[in-house]
Amino acid sequence: MPVHNADIADIFDEIADLLEIEDANPFRVRAYRNAARTLRGTGREVRTLLAQGEDLTRLPGIGHDLAAKIEEIVETGHTAMLDKLHKRLPPDLSELLKIPGLGPKRVKALYHELDIHTLEQLHRAARDGRLRELPGFGLKTEQRILHAIESRVGSSERFKLALAAQYAEPLVEYLRAVPGVSRVVIAGSYRRARETVGDIDILVTADSGSPVMQRFTGYDEVREIVSRGPTRATVILRCGLQVDMRLVGEENYGAALHYFTGSKAHNIAIRTLARQRGLKINEYGVFRGSERVAGATETSVFKSVGLPCIPPELRENRGEIEAARKGLLPELVKLADLKGDLHAHTVATDGHNSIEQMAQAARSRGFEYLAITEHSRRLTVARGLTPERLLKQMDEIDRLNEELEGITLLKGIEVDILEDGRLDLPDDILGQLDLVVAAVHSRFNLSRRRQTERILRAMDHPHFTLLAHPGGRLIQQREPYDVDMLRIIRHARRRGCFLELNAHPERLDLLDSYCRLARDEGVLISINSDAHSTMDFDNLKYGVGQGRRGWLEKKDVLNTRPLGKLRGLLKRTMQ
Repeated sequence: MPVHNADIADIFDEIADLLEIEDANPFRVRAYRNAARTLRGTGREVRTLLAQGEDLTRLPGIGHDLAAKIEEIVETGHTAMLDKLHKRLPPDLSELLKIPGLGPKRVKALYHELDIHTLEQLHRAARDGRLRELPGFGLKTEQRILHAIESRVGSSERFKLALAAQYAEPLVEYLRAVPGVSRVVIAGSYRRARETVGDIDILVTADSGSPVMQRFTGYDEVREIVSRGPTRATVILRCGLQVDMRLVGEENYGAALHYFTGSKAHNIAIRTLARQRGLKINEYGVFRGSERVAGATETSVFKSVGLPCIPPELRENRGEIEAARKGLLPELVKLADLKGDLHAHTVATDGHNSIEQMAQAARSRGFEYLAITEHSRRLTVARGLTPERLLKQMDEIDRLNEELEGITLLKGIEVDILEDGRLDLPDDILGQLDLVVAAVHSRFNLSRRRQTERILRAMDHPHFTLLAHPGGRLIQQREPYDVDMLRIIRHARRRGCFLELNAHPERLDLLDSYCRLARDEGVLISINSDAHSTMDFDNLKYGVGQGRRGWLEKKDVLNTRPLGKLRGLLKRTMQ
């Protein structure tokens, strides 16, 4: 069966976790974590690269040993390394690591100090108040763990959008190659660019004799066939993702696509409009009595209720119908509108490619400019730049700008916002940069008042340009820190600075609701990749999807400006 990048990354993450529990060399642990991160951010499947004879050691952070393990996993579905770790450690330790707040260090303490290695044992210990006695736990941590365990019962797994794409897109390509198939499209929350999806809905149009239904249920990644009929089937893939496929006719394709794209609230509102006109809308079409009056296209469905076609990302019943009625739907930003990227890292800190390699990759995507924004000295785990190292990098950027054609490098920094709101580098250095990207990387647990004031003070710094990943969240891993985002957005408007929409699939930060709020307040958003390798620019499509959900137009996005206009906007903040 095909092995996806995400499958290999999961194996490497589990190896890293178990090695850390064993107290293995930290550099060895980090190597597996970095490899997992690289694999998740790689747009091309490594199994395809191997089939084409590519050298995997060219991938960031992949040496000969890891490349051999990747090849082993692609060929066999597992690796002897993980098998050995499973024999040395209790098998259920990996399940403990899935509990929010339980990283390898805490699981190590639970295992060695309380002999806990199953969820049931952990539940009992938390319920009995024994966890709080361990160093690094405490009452609040114990309560959070207890709540996390109990909330898992009956909850369904959701997949991050980019992870779901690794499984859904190859399936779509497989179905498109089936004889007689004319169209295959993914609907549901995936099409609406939700940050996580619970399942995948696929619509297919095909000739009457097409074997597409049999091919779907016979797909080699199907673990279980839940149901199968002449026009509909549901399967569970090996990764646990549920996929529903519906075979629809050309005459009702648009109605089905609208119905299965959702959201539920949007569909109910559209059906209410239809009833007011004496119409009925369902997945088979738009009807007046028994007569079908529309349904072949989505445009015809919307037209039947007096509306222009509403983009899928807006279909959440959050004002899009009223905007459509008034002719005020936004012309949503597109990936092709981006002229550059204002947040990228290199090997100087925790990136995997040189400045020149990053510049060439950005140029190949048609970008006019790329900002190099390494971490600052406070972030020691990323080998953040000291003032002296930053000055050397600025000289290197000046030299490259004289040599490179077709792209301009901007000098920047991702500077830490300290707890008191100061920035992590001196003013005389920051004042020499083209832009200063500032970020919170520590003390996420400050009170709402203190966290908000901390960020506002940083924004008042004369060299502050852009607030990076403003909520600080990691999807399904870390909740956003508690902050008054409305105050921050309005302060950005008064200050004349900008906010970032970080396109990394694990962040997608700003939230779509805050994107819309910033748009309404007149604050420009920069959709950035936060690239740590040349492949990470591919993630910009997820940031654009999030921006579209937030009603952002081209004019609302800072880095849709050509370089000349961008420089003028940046200069207004750096004073």
